[in-house]
Amino acid sequence: MSSPTSRRPLGPGSRLSPRELTPLCGPALPVPDPDRLVHLQFRRFAGCPVCNLHLRSFVRRHAEIEAAGIREVVVFHSPAGELRQHTADLPFAVVADPDKRLYTEFGVESAPRALLDPRVWGPIARAVLRGTWAILRGRERPPASRPHGGRLGLPADFLISTDGSVLAAKYGEHAYDQWEVAELLELAGGVRRPGTARA
Repeated sequence: MSSPTSRRPLGPGSRLSPRELTPLCGPALPVPDPDRLVHLQFRRFAGCPVCNLHLRSFVRRHAEIEAAGIREVVVFHSPAGELRQHTADLPFAVVADPDKRLYTEFGVESAPRALLDPRVWGPIARAVLRGTWAILRGRERPPASRPHGGRLGLPADFLISTDGSVLAAKYGEHAYDQWEVAELLELAGGVRRPGTARA
């Protein structure tokens, strides 16, 4: 259950003020992007096994996402130096937000249910097995024993139009509650047909 102070300020129809985000590498990213939709997804900490499991599906289908006119941007609440050790092979922009300024602005929370919700236990088991195997093979690094920002972050997704309006939003109820690639592509495909975008 959300805390009494929790807030979910953004939903379809909300308008974002223009800003630039600084990715770990490459030029500053304008949000909104004048040429493409932006899928802004909030993850947890650097090396998070559940986040890695989810992001691999976006890596595999990155060409489809780009072909749909979507710029993928992923935010973590870890410092840039820590993130670089875990995200160098990702083909999309990664943004470090260790002070959680964006998390606060977008109303993205942390809560014990991130890990205690029974719906997340299966994905956690798969993620840990996959991550352990990747670490043993030298393909990934283990996360910090005490991650910056804690382990109880909840994911969130936002699809942002070229004019800064939020077309759809999802606030996760547990650590593996987020849009899958197919859902994102469906949402983006409905943008040109008024009334089809959904949260």
